Amino acid sequence: MGEVVPLPVRREPPQHTELPQRDGVEPLWRESVGRELREERQASQRRLVDVAEEAGVSPQYLSEVERGLKDPSSELLAAMAGALGLSVADLASRVASAGKSLHTPLCLAA
Repeated sequence: MGEVVPLPVRREPPQHTELPQRDGVEPLWRESVGRELREERQASQRRLVDVAEEAGVSPQYLSEVERGLKDPSSELLAAMAGALGLSVADLASRVASAGKSLHTPLCLAA
């Protein structure tokens, strides 16, 4: 199965939407997902309020997800991704690809 790699535990909340390397700590799944959702929303030139309404969530909640502060359920993640024309599989692929470009491991499950 392979060797077990201990992952450092992050104790402080993220302070901004960029995912810089901090003492070798990989970005959390929720931070990477949030970044991808925000990038897609901005690339499609849509307002947070409009995407939130289409997804059936509050603008505040979508903002917190985009900033990596909330870890949405699979149902809410599907709704938010769907409002942007993405499937959860598309979103996960993007997150995994972005994680590879950071040259760090990406924790997909805790």
